[in-house]
Amino acid sequence: MADKQISLPAKLINGGIAGLIGVTCVFPIDLAKTRLQNQQNGQRLYTSMSDCLIKTIRSEGYIGMYRGAAVNLTLVTPEKAIKLAANDFFRYQLSKDGQKLTLFKEMLAGCGAGTCQVIVTTPMEMLKIQLQDAGRIAAQRKTLTGQAQLSGQGGAQPPVEAPAVPRPTATQLTRDLLRSRGIAGLYKGLGATLLRDVPFSIVYFPLFANLNQLGRPASGEKSPFYVSFLAGCVAGSAAAVAVNPCDVVKTRLQTLQRGVNEDTYSGFLDCARKILRNEGPTAFLKGAYCRALVIAPLFGVAQVVYFLGIAETLLGLPRVQP
Repeated sequence: MADKQISLPAKLINGGIAGLIGVTCVFPIDLAKTRLQNQQNGQRLYTSMSDCLIKTIRSEGYIGMYRGAAVNLTLVTPEKAIKLAANDFFRYQLSKDGQKLTLFKEMLAGCGAGTCQVIVTTPMEMLKIQLQDAGRIAAQRKTLTGQAQLSGQGGAQPPVEAPAVPRPTATQLTRDLLRSRGIAGLYKGLGATLLRDVPFSIVYFPLFANLNQLGRPASGEKSPFYVSFLAGCVAGSAAAVAVNPCDVVKTRLQTLQRGVNEDTYSGFLDCARKILRNEGPTAFLKGAYCRALVIAPLFGVAQVVYFLGIAETLLGLPRVQP
């Protein structure tokens, strides 16, 4: 029976390859999502995803759209690998009796996968958010400084350049957080991350498995790659939008630097309450379409790589369809 088990190294490699490809393609949209979610009423710099990307290019150049990408590219391999491999592991364990997995068992496997992945996801998102949002904070301060100069002396005095906001690196952030808060500093927002990623996986994995099953040939062979891609895109988009309110709260909680007059939060419920009171229920959908555009190709590519079994081919292992 051991030879029928899932090859964990192959799954880890497949997840890593998929994560690297996906993140490279969609990272600018993810940056726009973070900045849109973090801006609060009264200090709105961006009106939409396209407006955010255009302004980012103008002020920070094309490289600015990939600020924080190095963190993602470094940690997305273990993150995606753990998520996909854990789901396969739990599905395998729950189907040992030879019976077809019920929807409840599929959701249970997804829950296990989402719980496992936060070990890597939380510090990755913590660092990435600081790097992504630094440009928004700098742009906001520059705008406010210019407005103050124009109103202060009627524009009579020559303009004074706003002091440059230092742009931290991932290494500096990690060192500062470990020095000031210990390992807990990297895991700020862990509860919010769990409340986002566990429901996401509960929705995503069963939905993907059933959509992918619809395109499987009657002969029992694995689904064509385009079916896996489309199933991954649809399931990823649906799950991403479903958990977007938790993603907004998580982003706000993990942001260390606040803009001028922006709220601070003591925890998940405090953050959700203040967002609802000050910005209305629609604020929980900020960046939802950006997140759907990020997750759809990310998981579509992931499932194509994963279900084609690229690593199994490279390692000379038999392909086992979950």
